[in-house]
Amino acid sequence: MTENLHDKGSISKQGSSVGADILLVGQPNVGKSVLFSRLTGVRTIASNYPGTTVGYTVGSMRFGDRAYRVVDAPGTYSLEPLDEAARVAIDLIDAAGLIINVVDATHLERHLPLTLELIAQGKPVVVALNMSDEARHLGIEIHIERLEELLGVPVVPTVARTGEGVVRLIETALFRDIPVRGARDEEAARDESGHPAHHPHMPHHHAGEQANGHEHIADEKVWSRVGEIVDEVQVLRHHHHTFSQWIEDASVHPRLGGLFALLVLALSFSVVRMIGEFLVSGGVGVAGEPWFRVPFGMEPLFDAAWRPLMAKLSASLGGDGFLHHLLIGNLIDGRIDFKQSFGLLTTGLFVPLGMVLPYIFSFYLVLSLLEDTGYLPRLAVFLDTGMHRIGLHGYAIVPTLLGLGCNVPGIMATRILENKRQRFITATLISIAVPCAALQAMIVGLAGARGLWVVALVYGILFVVWIVIGVILRIATRGFLPELLIEIPPYRVPSPGALASKMWMRVGGFLREALPIVLAAILVVNVLYELNVFHYIADAGAGVVSTLWGLPKEAIVPLLLGILRKEMGAGMFAPLSLTTKQLVSGCVILSMFFPCIATLVVLLRELGWRDTLKATGIMLAAVVATGAAINFIWP
Repeated sequence: MTENLHDKGSISKQGSSVGADILLVGQPNVGKSVLFSRLTGVRTIASNYPGTTVGYTVGSMRFGDRAYRVVDAPGTYSLEPLDEAARVAIDLIDAAGLIINVVDATHLERHLPLTLELIAQGKPVVVALNMSDEARHLGIEIHIERLEELLGVPVVPTVARTGEGVVRLIETALFRDIPVRGARDEEAARDESGHPAHHPHMPHHHAGEQANGHEHIADEKVWSRVGEIVDEVQVLRHHHHTFSQWIEDASVHPRLGGLFALLVLALSFSVVRMIGEFLVSGGVGVAGEPWFRVPFGMEPLFDAAWRPLMAKLSASLGGDGFLHHLLIGNLIDGRIDFKQSFGLLTTGLFVPLGMVLPYIFSFYLVLSLLEDTGYLPRLAVFLDTGMHRIGLHGYAIVPTLLGLGCNVPGIMATRILENKRQRFITATLISIAVPCAALQAMIVGLAGARGLWVVALVYGILFVVWIVIGVILRIATRGFLPELLIEIPPYRVPSPGALASKMWMRVGGFLREALPIVLAAILVVNVLYELNVFHYIADAGAGVVSTLWGLPKEAIVPLLLGILRKEMGAGMFAPLSLTTKQLVSGCVILSMFFPCIATLVVLLRELGWRDTLKATGIMLAAVVATGAAINFIWP
């Protein structure tokens, strides 16, 4: 994990040096600056032109409960102090606690001379074998264990561009006992017989001075030793990209990654809709009317097993009265309608179990598959640059995606983010523009019946709101923005056992949390209905709801109910006979409107009351503006 940035500069003419807990040293164009950015969040200039990296960059990395000073030395081909870059690197080595030598795995023989020089300086050295993915794709196989034996220092394969191996590199550098080779005193430094390419460390010098008394071994001996190592550890094979490798590359490619992400997300929501609709009614289809139906699902089950019992109970209660309205609800055309009757034992059980639970199951199934196959970390890497524009790094996509399941664990997952600013922005965006799976189930069910484009429009509006509010918060809030540090696993086939265990935990958690709240909400709403409380509230809010948002004044009841459970509020849109415009507006406003009670409690716990009040103020301003925009812009 990373912490704040520090200064950026170059060594002064007086020969001052900067002490580094970790010093990155390597030749130009090995991905050293990318690795530095991955560790510290400092954006450096990468260029092939000489002189652009002669200065050094300093940053701070937090790992565990400690902060470490990380310095990016200028790229240099050797420690022979013949140019300014080498002189700067030598001074930095003097003051460094540990050296990470970044090496291009595709050109091992070209980079090992510098590695041998660094090992001989009497400092702990870890070799980061960077661009390991490219080496694999080129058919270059490097025996890491044997290379470690020959060099006498740890070697860790990395891909700085995606973060692969970076966590292991840091763990090795910080927690592994690294042997120190080479001599530090001047007398031993002159004996170079056992240290090919050993360049004795010089005292600090003024920039531009000639190095006096500097000795080194002939290049022939250096290259002979490098050749022996490369011949022993490197094997070249004819290699074609496997399908898995092609997918891995495409998912993080700057251009293909976007298309890949769109395809994955489109496929994911199609699968969620298809499985959800099948479990609800036995219908098979993605949007609109199902392609065909089979006698299966929660609706037929409720009709066959629960409706006769409720009909008998309704008859025994006389078909009317307070207790009937409380338990059974209203009879629609003389019969019980599980979607509209709104009784404690009818709608109160059917909505969470018959309508929401199937979509919860399908959503968590797809999310778990994306997690276990290894795509989510790649999505985080691909989105990292775009997320920076709203004040976050790519790993914030993980709490956001969890928020699509339920806002509560999504907001709790913001703890993985490095600072208060990121946690505030992410939690605010989740509570405003990320609908939970239960609400999505109702949105997809209601809007999907009118066409896929209606569902896409709701999500598109919420996505635009998410971006706009994110950009505003990035500008309005202060704080540093660290770089993404995440381990990228290979693509793998999910374990059925682990998948089933995860599904059981998540679906069971939804039932334990949601079912009591839904029943309590219906109980409260029915009592308030009997007391005509909602009638007065609807009259008071008619100005905003009807005039500004273009909704019937009865829509204020679903919006208020959404404070208890969002999906219950969406379910109450069904009997209002809304136009497509009103349905889109209602779904967006309900998604953005005041968070449900559970989410509000978690916001208070995670952010504190001050930031929760700020988030609530932003939320109310955003929902008023968005609802008005939909009403007046819609043709």
